Amino acid sequence: MTELNTATSGAATGTGVRSRPRAVLPALCATQITSWGVVYYAFPVLNPEITAATGWSGTATMAAFSLALVVSGIAGIRVGKIIDYRGPRTVMTAGSAAGVLSLVLVAAAPNLPVFFTGWLLAGLAMAATFYQPAFAALTRYFAPDHVRALTIVTLAGGLASTVFAPLTAALADHLTWRTTYLVLAAVLAAITIPAHALALRAPWPPAPSTPTDVVPTPHEVVRSRPFLLLALAFLLSAFAMYAAVVTLVPLLLERGYTTAQAAWALGLGGAGQTLGRTLYAALARRTNATTRTVVLIVLGAVTTAAFAVTPGPYGLLITVSVLAGAVRGNLTLLQATAITDRWGTTHYGRLSGILSAPAQTASALAPFAAALLAPPLGGTPALFALLAALGAAAALVALGTTVRTPT
Repeated sequence: MTELNTATSGAATGTGVRSRPRAVLPALCATQITSWGVVYYAFPVLNPEITAATGWSGTATMAAFSLALVVSGIAGIRVGKIIDYRGPRTVMTAGSAAGVLSLVLVAAAPNLPVFFTGWLLAGLAMAATFYQPAFAALTRYFAPDHVRALTIVTLAGGLASTVFAPLTAALADHLTWRTTYLVLAAVLAAITIPAHALALRAPWPPAPSTPTDVVPTPHEVVRSRPFLLLALAFLLSAFAMYAAVVTLVPLLLERGYTTAQAAWALGLGGAGQTLGRTLYAALARRTNATTRTVVLIVLGAVTTAAFAVTPGPYGLLITVSVLAGAVRGNLTLLQATAITDRWGTTHYGRLSGILSAPAQTASALAPFAAALLAPPLGGTPALFALLAALGAAAALVALGTTVRTPT
C-alpha cells in the first residue's frame, strides 16, 4: 500500500499544458474581490452604524450575519454538485443576482425579520459566488495547472478588505448605512453579474481521469475514513483559527495596547495571509497531501499558542500576527486542493462542498463561542491556549487522512 503523492503527479504542483479560456481567471479575480468586499467585509464596517440607527442589538445583527455564513456552508454542497455537472456560469451568475437582491433587502429592512431574510438570501449568494464555486471552476478549467490559478484568485480575494473596507467607511461618512448598502449593491451588480455571465461561457470540460480517482463514487469517498477525518481536522482547525482572529483585538486590549495598535496587528496579519499564499505552490511540490496538512495545522496551533504566552514587546506580537496570517493563507489553499490531492477532480465541486460545510459552520459560530468561553476561562490568554490545544488535536486527526491504493 502506498500513499498517493500528487506532488509528483502534477495534481498538486500545477504542471502540464492544457487549453483553457483566458477570461476566466481575471474575471474570477475581479468577482472575488467584489463579492467578498461587498457581501462580507462591508458588514463589520457598517454594523455599528446599523445598531445605532435602528436600535437593534449588536447580538441580533451579528446573529443574522452568522446565519448567512451557516447557510452558505450548507448550500455549498448543492452548489458544488450543480457545478460538477453543469459548470459554473449559471449558478455564479444567479448567485451574483441573489447577492444584489439580498443587499437591497438588508438596506430596506424595516425590522429584524426582514433583515434576517436578507442575510439568509446573502448566505445563498455566498455559497454561489465565494471561493468554493470559484475553486471548482478553476480546478476543472485549469487542471492540472490549477494550483497556480487558485493561488492567483486567492491573492486577489485577499485584497477585498483592503479595497472595500475603506471604501465602505468613506461612503458611510457621507451616506446613511442603508444608502451605502444600495451603492455597494449597484457596484456588485455592475461587476459580478456581467463578469460571471460573459467570462464563464466557455464549454465546461469533462473531468480528466487521473491516477487519484481511485474511489468510484462520491458516496464512497464521503463515507471513507480519510474523508471523515479530514472534515473533522478542518472543522477543529477552522474553529480555532477564526476564534483567534476575532479575539486578537480583545487580547491585545486586555494586555494594555491601544485600539490602534491592536487594529494594526490584525491588519498586518492579513498582509501575512497574502504572503503565505505565494508560498503554497513550493510547499505542494515538496510534500505529500498528509504531510502538508499536518504541518500547516501544527503551525496554526503554534502561532495561536505564541499569542497566549507572549505579552510583548509589540514588535514581537506583530511578527507573530504576520506568521499566523501566513499560515491562514496557506490553509485556504490547502483546503482548496485537499480533494484533488486525494481523490482527483471528477467530483470536486460536490466533495469540496461537503468537506467545507462543517468548517464553514464552525467559522460562523467561532465568534460567539469565543465570547462565551473567554470569561469562564479567566480571560483571552487562556482562551488562546485552549484554541492552540484544539489546533494540536486537529493536527493529530489529520495524520489519518492519507488515501492509500494498492501497489
